[in-house]
Amino acid sequence: DRPAMQRLLDDIEHGELDMVVVYKVDRLSRSLLDFARVMERFEKKNVGFVSITQHFDTSSSMGRLVLNVLLSFAQFERELISERTRDNIAADRRRGKWTGGPPVLGYRVDTDRRALAVVPEEAAVVGLAFELYLKMRSIGAVAEKLNALGHTQKRHTTKGGKQIGGRPWDKNAVHRLIRNPLFAGKVKQNDELYAGEHPPLVGMDIFERVQKGLADRSTGRGVRRSRRPEYLLTGILRCLPCDAAMTSSVG
Repeated sequence: DRPAMQRLLDDIEHGELDMVVVYKVDRLSRSLLDFARVMERFEKKNVGFVSITQHFDTSSSMGRLVLNVLLSFAQFERELISERTRDNIAADRRRGKWTGGPPVLGYRVDTDRRALAVVPEEAAVVGLAFELYLKMRSIGAVAEKLNALGHTQKRHTTKGGKQIGGRPWDKNAVHRLIRNPLFAGKVKQNDELYAGEHPPLVGMDIFERVQKGLADRSTGRGVRRSRRPEYLLTGILRCLPCDAAMTSSVG
């Protein structure tokens, strides 16, 4: 991994190593570009490189050719594994399966079934957030109301026993929540939605009404238009992190 590689390069830079021994070449790196950079550092510090199961002499042109061939196959294998992993994840999502990710408010991971199970007290907060938005039509107002009621974002315990999460609500957190089709019992793959194996926390009709409200506000429909018609990009220019439409501001 990257941290281990960096520690190795630091030790070489400080003159603490004379030889690097690996089981196979691809245990050091499966990237031709990265490996070339590493070998350049080795040569500058006169550090030897040995692969126990593969015999080649990098001091000769033939040995370097063999090394490059081995690395080419290693990189091909790495890319093939990545493609298969992405394809498997996409196939699982099309079947409505949970494919992992950060913990989601309203659910816990059932490790036996490898699926999402509902956490009732958190599910109530999710439903409340959707209801509040339909009433208030303001993400900021929803965040303020949730905080006033004492609700926090998802809190969970890591495998190491550390408690993380539980932060107050802000606009971005509310926006991510009410835009997530997972809460309507759907799994998203690219731009398509598929029926999920997990139970929904809000009805599809409520979810769609919320999405329509967000779309209306982001494009300027249903809200008072700007008195400054020269702001031509209002409602068109969007924020990359939260996907909200930007508006004009004076001063």
